[in-house]
Formats: sequence, C-alpha cells, structure tokens
Amino acid sequence: MMIESTMTSPIGDIIIQASDNGLSYVGFYPIQRFSKATNQHIRSAKLQLLEYFKGERKQFELELDVKGTVFQRDVWRVLAQVPFGVTCSYSWVAQQLEKPKAVRAVGAANGKNPISIIVPCHRIIGANGKLTGYAGGLEAKEWLLSHEGISITQ
Repeated sequence: MMIESTMTSPIGDIIIQASDNGLSYVGFYPIQRFSKATNQHIRSAKLQLLEYFKGERKQFELELDVKGTVFQRDVWRVLAQVPFGVTCSYSWVAQQLEKPKAVRAVGAANGKNPISIIVPCHRIIGANGKLTGYAGGLEAKEWLLSHEGISITQ
C-alpha cells in the first residue's frame, strides 16, 4: 500500500511517498497522490532531510522502492554516488555507465528521478558549468547547491 506525507523545507513543501518496502517518491509535484499517513520510511526520510537542511547530514541512508526502466535505475544509482558538495555533468554520468553517447538519455533519466535531494540529481549540471533544469525549479537547485557550498554563476 502506498502512502504519503508532506514536510516543509527551505525550498518549499516536499511530498514523500512510500510503500512498506521503502521510499518511492520525494519531490515537489507527484504524478499520483495517496492517502496521508506515515511509516518508518517516511519518518526516517523526514528526519534525515531535516538533518540535511540543518547542515548536519551529507549522506542519506534510506530504503528505496523506485520504479523505472533498467537504464533509469542505473542512472539513479550513479547519481546516488555523487558526493555532497560535488557537481558532475551528464556526460560524466554517461561515462560512468560506459555509454558515453547516451548523454541525452542520461538527461532524460535524470529528469525522471523520483527521489529528489536524496538521489542528488541537483548535483548534475551542464558541461559548460551552468545550471540546467530541476523539477523543483532552478531557484531550488541553486539553493541546494549553495547549501552544499557550491557556487554556480549564471
């Protein structure tokens, strides 16, 4: 059974959805809505996100239950390895997957990441060092990067 809860953050309300197996969505505009409730996965996510926003956490330790293609899940696995305070390009992600020509596909998979912040798609920027799209908006992406000590000039 899927459930959801909302938490307030410095970048706006964050919707957290979970099954009994783990988090399935953390973000701003879910495709589907579920009954308001909580479980251990939502409670852990809220606590760890609160610690992140307070500057007390740099790495998340949460169970995930995400749906996506094999390629999307591979991209999200690489995204999850990008450390706090570091940015990478879409081409870097493609190289990690040993698919250097799949830059556009990586961008598309990045854009479908259902676990914002925790799977840090905000740390992926254009090869030119500029901010690129973010589901929560570029202001939120810029805030998250600044929070992690990264300054991006537009």
